[in-house]
Amino acid sequence: MVQLKEFRIVMPMSLEEYQVAQMYMVMKMQQQSTNGDEGVEVLENKRFQDDVFGKGQFTSKVYRLQSKAPAWLTTIAPKDALVMQEEAWNAYPRCKTVIKCPYFTKFSLTIETVHRADNGTSENVHGLNEEQLAARQVEIIDIASAETDYWSYAIGSSSFDFSKFKSTKSGRGPLLDGWQDNYRPVMTAYKLVTIDAPYWGFGYRLEQALLAGERALFIESHRNCFGWIDEWFGLTMQQIRELEQQGDCLLNEKISKPALLTDAADCEQRFTHSSERQVQQVVHT
Repeated sequence: MVQLKEFRIVMPMSLEEYQVAQMYMVMKMQQQSTNGDEGVEVLENKRFQDDVFGKGQFTSKVYRLQSKAPAWLTTIAPKDALVMQEEAWNAYPRCKTVIKCPYFTKFSLTIETVHRADNGTSENVHGLNEEQLAARQVEIIDIASAETDYWSYAIGSSSFDFSKFKSTKSGRGPLLDGWQDNYRPVMTAYKLVTIDAPYWGFGYRLEQALLAGERALFIESHRNCFGWIDEWFGLTMQQIRELEQQGDCLLNEKISKPALLTDAADCEQRFTHSSERQVQQVVHT
């Protein structure tokens, strides 16, 4: 049975700030989670233009997540079953991500994201029809919540206490009860997750597990977006793109894979040693 769930993540920042924050967060979390055996391999990172999204950035990645497989899944499939292939089209403020699993060929997971300058009150930003709206579940995520579950530990759980948090550079924080209703600036990432695992006996369980995993990832990544605000606040898009490209090269070195395909032939020629040190500082911050 196809699962359709919309997560609304309200953030205490502007749309323009979130674009930088999200790119910085992805880069840093990928570096932290990648080693010789597991993590993220970047295959492509390039500009694109089409009739659907217009202009944007296309990425193709492989995620090796063997250690995060729930115990019940390893009884019916090898650990390599959690090797995921991701293709993403980022035409901010619209994005689309498609995730497939070579082991489960019928499995599909799509995340469609729309970003709005509101506090999560828009009811149909994805333009769903009546049948889809009837099937859709909606959950509003509070990044200030300290709630944890199994997937929080599997994905990772930051130690930020936003009820006491205060950004030095921006002055943002703390986030107290009901902050979404009166905080300015504010924006929301509306993430529509569609997941289908049509396998008899365990398909529904797999769908629910992956939905829970995506939920935990949304929470952790967006908590980091805000918690790391003093690291990215004030960076330009040009600066964050340069850090992203260099970070992709470092990722593939860590996971012992060939360099990614980009518009330039050689990452080392594109970036100076000083920019390499800057990325290393980001990773170890």
